[in-house]
Amino acid sequence: MDGSGTSDGGDGGGSLRPMDAEQLRECGHRMVDFIADYYKSMETFPVLSQVQPGYLKELLPDSAPNRPDTLDALFDDIREKIIPGVTHWQSPSYFAYYPSNSSTAGFLGEMLSAAFNIVGFSWITSPAATELEVIVLDWFAKMLKLPSQFLSDAPGGGVIQGTASEAVLVVLLAARDRTLKKHGKKSLEKLVVYASDQTHSALQKACQVAGIFPENFRVVKADCSKNYAVAPEAVSEAISVDLSSGLIPFFICATVGTTSSSAVDPLPELGNIAQGHDMWFHIDAAYAGSACMCPEYRHHLDGVEKADSFNMNAHKWFLTNFDCSLLWVKVSHVILFQLG
Repeated sequence: MDGSGTSDGGDGGGSLRPMDAEQLRECGHRMVDFIADYYKSMETFPVLSQVQPGYLKELLPDSAPNRPDTLDALFDDIREKIIPGVTHWQSPSYFAYYPSNSSTAGFLGEMLSAAFNIVGFSWITSPAATELEVIVLDWFAKMLKLPSQFLSDAPGGGVIQGTASEAVLVVLLAARDRTLKKHGKKSLEKLVVYASDQTHSALQKACQVAGIFPENFRVVKADCSKNYAVAPEAVSEAISVDLSSGLIPFFICATVGTTSSSAVDPLPELGNIAQGHDMWFHIDAAYAGSACMCPEYRHHLDGVEKADSFNMNAHKWFLTNFDCSLLWVKVSHVILFQLG
């Protein structure tokens, strides 16, 4: 994009040049105005796009342009070609899936983050980014009243993931490696995972990535008379059957606010089961974790002190732009390589 509407060189070839500071200032103001106007009129758009699959291919060229375009032309394209194909998640009339409540303050933060463009894979690549992440996740942990073992000054700590799906994969790999270290690498085919039938499908996909045999993924039927929470007795029974067959139960996933039914599993009872069998106990509070900061809902996290790991999505209910999934673990020596 050429912010000035002209190209360098004058030969018609459209030589690219970066925007200078003043062009950035002008284009930035215009982009903010465009976004503000969109938010001001968002409720006038149909929430669900009315276009048909493949509509955009008919509106765009079949190869990339070789000349820069003006900002005005870009805005025209967005209005005429992109907005008609948008499902407006931020609309006040949007009630599908789960909340996607970003905020105007979040836009500004995204702008600053994009400007710094930090690649924070270690402390030295950006000390401020690394330390700010640690501090803010400690703030979150304290607001949720998580046990002190989840704080950064304990053996564990928190780290930002892209999604809850990434979070559950990270802890599942950690649990797998811990178990294989204890039972031997050849015992992979014996490892068994347990979860409610209300649990997000991301866990089953994580098992596939982690090499857990599909037949060793136990889906325990939830109790519809208890708001679709999983019954601890059913989990214990499944574990007993597997133990008698020579299998190795190693991972239990409980959910606080399932996507399908907003069910809350009985954390204390499941935690006791996990501890009794030396299993990793993970709590996926992706959907309802934010609500548990409210004193009247905090009781849904009773039993979290028995968990090895806990995640929630700040990009649901916490006015944070996608993607920002928060993961805490109690012990760090097993999973430093995943969380680095």
